[in-house]
Amino acid sequence: MDGTDEDAALLARLARGDDRAAALLLDRLGPRLMGFALRMTGGDAAAAEDIVQEAFLRLWQKAAGWDAGGAARVSTWLGRVAANLAIDRQRKAARLTGLDSEDDPPDPGPSALAGMMARERAAALDAALAALPDRQRQAVVLRHVEGYSNPDIAAMMGCGVEAVESLTARGKRRLAQMLGEEDR
Repeated sequence: MDGTDEDAALLARLARGDDRAAALLLDRLGPRLMGFALRMTGGDAAAAEDIVQEAFLRLWQKAAGWDAGGAARVSTWLGRVAANLAIDRQRKAARLTGLDSEDDPPDPGPSALAGMMARERAAALDAALAALPDRQRQAVVLRHVEGYSNPDIAAMMGCGVEAVESLTARGKRRLAQMLGEEDR
């Protein structure tokens, strides 16, 4: 049985009241979803945890009516819900503040040069990702950070594979421009 069938089987067990199935689904799908949510929230761990929790709550509510033979896989459905929650959160925050928040200053404690450089590169990438339009950022993160396939991303985003390819290509070009400008 592949992961897709196993996820659907675990969800069916959950619908029948098997709490162990919920724990197994969390273990299987939670870490990857958390990584995605972290990237979508610019590294805000509390926001990412809220998104993951809400996405799983919605999955638990849908468990009894889940169509295992349907087009959506559990993981792609969950990813789409998390992406929508992240975008909704970002839009709400933008309406409330109207301004971009500044990142906290780097830790002043001593560290190795390599660690500093890695943090700078990660911060630059996170800032560049945050500057992309929502759908481009979502496609780039799902494809190149989280490693989802284009068909899975298309299912999560509710668009065609060609649209995913276009979004990731435009996003990568824009990231290269933004990151290349910082090096100058």
